[in-house]
Amino acid sequence: MKIKDKYKFEEFSAAVSGLLENQKKKVLVCAGTGCVAGGSIEIYKTIKAMVEERGLLVDLELQEEKEGIGVKKSGCHGFCEMGPLIKIEPFNYLYVKVSIEDCKEIVETTLIENKPVERLLYSFDGRIYETQEEIPFYKKQTRLVLDHCGSIDAESFREYVAKGGYETFVKMLLEMNPDNVCRIVSDSNLRGRGGGGYPTGRKWQQVLSQQSDVKYVVCNGDEGDPGAFMDRSIMEGDPHRVIEGMLIAAFATKSTDGYIYVRAEYPLAVERLRIAIEQAREYGLLGENIMGSGFSFDIHINKGAGAFVCGEGSALTASIEGERGMPRVKPPRTVEKGLWEKPTVLNNVETFANIPLIVKNGSEWYKSIGPEKSPGTKAFALTGNVNNTGLIEVPMGTTLKEIIFDTGGGIRDGKKFKAVQIGGPSGGCLTEEHLDLPLDFDSLKKVGAMIGSGGLVVMDEDTCMVEVARYFMNFTQNESCGKCVPCREGTKRMLEILERIVAGKGTTEDLDMLEELADTISSTALCGLGKSAAGPVTSTLKYFRDEYMAHVVDKKCPTHTCKALNSIVIVENLCKGCSKCSRVCPVGAIEGKIKNPYVINQNTCIKCGACIEACPFSAVKEE
Repeated sequence: MKIKDKYKFEEFSAAVSGLLENQKKKVLVCAGTGCVAGGSIEIYKTIKAMVEERGLLVDLELQEEKEGIGVKKSGCHGFCEMGPLIKIEPFNYLYVKVSIEDCKEIVETTLIENKPVERLLYSFDGRIYETQEEIPFYKKQTRLVLDHCGSIDAESFREYVAKGGYETFVKMLLEMNPDNVCRIVSDSNLRGRGGGGYPTGRKWQQVLSQQSDVKYVVCNGDEGDPGAFMDRSIMEGDPHRVIEGMLIAAFATKSTDGYIYVRAEYPLAVERLRIAIEQAREYGLLGENIMGSGFSFDIHINKGAGAFVCGEGSALTASIEGERGMPRVKPPRTVEKGLWEKPTVLNNVETFANIPLIVKNGSEWYKSIGPEKSPGTKAFALTGNVNNTGLIEVPMGTTLKEIIFDTGGGIRDGKKFKAVQIGGPSGGCLTEEHLDLPLDFDSLKKVGAMIGSGGLVVMDEDTCMVEVARYFMNFTQNESCGKCVPCREGTKRMLEILERIVAGKGTTEDLDMLEELADTISSTALCGLGKSAAGPVTSTLKYFRDEYMAHVVDKKCPTHTCKALNSIVIVENLCKGCSKCSRVCPVGAIEGKIKNPYVINQNTCIKCGACIEACPFSAVKEE
């Protein structure tokens, strides 16, 4: 069924909206990657079968005008710590840690008797939170881009349209021109959500001004940062919004073809996008001469092979072309010569997902959210040593303290906050002194950090910051494409130094060399990823230099994380002389006599920890 004009679209939208209203109750089973891994698909199938047995199932695809219950596979609800999750409307009950065994009670108690299953509701500090909006994790969020994730069927074109989807594109297609659209996006001050925050409208206007018969729109869904899953969740939970954003970008820049570049490690996102693209084609919103307007545009999916460097624009376009994913020398930039050397709009998933909202509501509406120069919201993946991990969306300018201690529920096990790594391998570590720092592009740049794609890894007092720097440098060095010497060789030398330091063989001269190498790499590397590769090292050296000094001068790791710098000792007054520690030592480093305190030869000890586990009196300790 192809929708051929505005009136047919309005008629279709009204029809599916009516069908959606017939679903007086909706069961939204989280089918994001995290909950799927926890068994949510089986939960979905079980509840759907139970509702169907009772003759209560109402499906938008069947076009039946009867009232009943809709059972759906939604996108990520965000509260990953508590999955599998189920939201039930109109009550707004959010059930956490649901299992197959709970399905019958959910159907009978909530769907039939209209009562909550209290044991499945979220509880904290003795309080039970009946609705999603009351839960602290959600309370300070402003879910715009993530609004549909967890609230609609992620695989339904009809439901997206029933919720107002594609309405903005259709109106724009028939009532606006490319200049109008570019101006709205430019006036909104929307900045790219994938890295450095380049103004989106400026990029679009640059592509629009290029004289070319062929132009491209490319969506960057590569998202290679450790701990980041914002774009993945949007693609899985609201793929049609990404498509609509790309359609608007194509119209605004007079582009002819589109590509979505997705990590092959995101199979669910790839599948949901594939379904959405096929649906959009079937209904006539992708393809030739869309709705008789003369505007033609189609979208293709490219699966990346997992190279982190392909998150960089020119490397990504090279990969789509079938070449090895390596950055190109600039200029020319992507807006001038991008994919197949044609002018190209390149934005990430979250940026495109913002576009339908901005064009629909206007630039002034968007600028009313967050700071003037960095307006709107930002999705973050909150992970690490924090009580509530998951996917969140907050207004730009929200402080770290609000995110970590309000939304995140504070540090696990009552421990002290130490640092947060923001922006992935390209970012930096922020400390307690930055807790009141507003999270926006300009504020973070002043303290040597960046939002990047939006990963937030929270660390507690037991985290070794030298090991954190080594971990991220190891990741960056492994992912270096090797095209330029500063990144290929410089990151290797930095990693070698960090490995010496955590092994107890570092010197104070090594710290000077780390800073010199970091400065050289950031000044001379070919691409943005190389230029920011040293970020975790420079930020930890700046804010945690005392830990580096402890490693290189005192030969101690203050958090006991770096095994090579720790010593295993036997506390004399606790040792009973049972000899169990000696018997399990693989290198014979423990000496003594039965019923007398044993001693560990530090020169022989390999610090395997077998003696600690074997001692029944807790006399063997690591210090």
